Amino acid sequence: MIGLPWLLVDETIDDGDSLVAACADIDGLFATVTEPAVERYTLLDCTPAGRLRAACDGTGPSWVGNIGLGAVEDPSRDQELLDVTVLDARRSSRHGPLDVMLEGRLRHPPSRTPPAGGFDLTGIGAEGEEDFGSCGGVGGVYRRQPAPQPRPATLLGCRPGARLQRAIEALESGTNNRHRRWINASLFTVAHDGTATRLLDTGIGAEVAAVRPSLHGDDLVDVVLEPTYADAVIPPRPARAREIWERWRSGRPSETGTWAGYDRDLRQEWAGAALAHHRHGPASGSVFHLDGRHVTDEEGFYCAIGEAVNGPGGYFGWNLGALHDCLQGGWGAAPGFRLIWHDAAVARAALKPGYDRRWWAPALTMEQLLDLLTAAGVDVDLR
Repeated sequence: MIGLPWLLVDETIDDGDSLVAACADIDGLFATVTEPAVERYTLLDCTPAGRLRAACDGTGPSWVGNIGLGAVEDPSRDQELLDVTVLDARRSSRHGPLDVMLEGRLRHPPSRTPPAGGFDLTGIGAEGEEDFGSCGGVGGVYRRQPAPQPRPATLLGCRPGARLQRAIEALESGTNNRHRRWINASLFTVAHDGTATRLLDTGIGAEVAAVRPSLHGDDLVDVVLEPTYADAVIPPRPARAREIWERWRSGRPSETGTWAGYDRDLRQEWAGAALAHHRHGPASGSVFHLDGRHVTDEEGFYCAIGEAVNGPGGYFGWNLGALHDCLQGGWGAAPGFRLIWHDAAVARAALKPGYDRRWWAPALTMEQLLDLLTAAGVDVDLR
C-alpha cells in the first residue's frame, strides 16, 4: 500500500483485517457544500421575550441570531432557524399575541406536517441559551420541500484491501444483499514520510456500486460508492481544504502564519489539521507571544494561539470547548501561563458582538475570550 496518499480503515474491528483500501484520490471528499437558502418565516400567535421582544418593539437590534423551535408536544420535531432578522411584528388584535415576520435559514429540512401544541422559543448565542418566549405555530417551516440528493463518492486509483475486495466480489456475483457490498471506513492521509494521520470527524459509509480500471495505474481500479440515506462521505470537507492537507502531507509547516490568507472555513480546517498532527509533549514554557495581526475572527485566534504555544502549525484548541480543555494543561502550556498578545487592537476591532453572521454557530467576542482566558488563570498582556 506504500505510495498511495489515502487510506481507508474500518476502526470498528480489531481482527487485523481493518484496512479497507488505499487510493490515489477520493472524488467527493472535498466538495462545495450548499448552504440553506435565506427565506421568510412567521411566528404565529407569538408572545416574545428577551432579545426577540426587543427586536419586535424596536428597542433592540433586529438581528437576533439563531432561534430554536421546541415543539411542545413532540420534542423529536424540534427545528432551528439560523441567522434570523426580525422584519416586522403585528398584532391581530389590540392586546393579542404577535405575528412575527422573520428572515433567516432553516437548519434541517423538516417533514411537511407541523406538530401540534405550539413551540417554546430559545435564543441560541455564544453566551448560551435565552428564553425567547413562545408561539402557537410557525409559517413557512413545515411544507413540502424536495429532499437533497445524497452525494456519491469514487475511490480513484484504488488498491483494495481484503474488506473492499469482498464487497467487490459481492457486487460481481450479482447478490441482492446490500450489506455484503457495504463498506465503512475512517479516512487517513499518508505523508511523504509514510506517517498516516486520521482526518477528524470524516468517514465513508456506502455500498460498492461499480468498479472500473483506473487511469492511475494498471494494477489499480476506480470504485464507485453509492450512498443510501446520507452522503457517501460524511461530512465532505470544504472544496479548498484539499490544499491544506496537501501542505501537511509534505511535513509540518516551518513558518508561522501559513493560515493567515484563508477564510474562516479554511482556518477552521487548518486548526483541525493541526489537531490531527499534534503530538503531546511537556510544556514548552510559561510565557508565550501571540502574533495578533491576523486574528480577525474566532478561527484565526485558534490558529494564532496554537502557534504561539506550540510553534508553526501548532494546536491549542479549535473550538471553545477544546480551548477550555487545552487551558487545563497537557497541550503544550501548563495552567497559569502568561500570554503576550501583540497587535491585540486587530482582534478588539473585529471580534465585536454581532460581527458574526455565520448561520451555523455564534462566534466568540473579544470580551468573552478575555474572560475565558482570565478565568483559566492566564495572565493576558494586550499590546
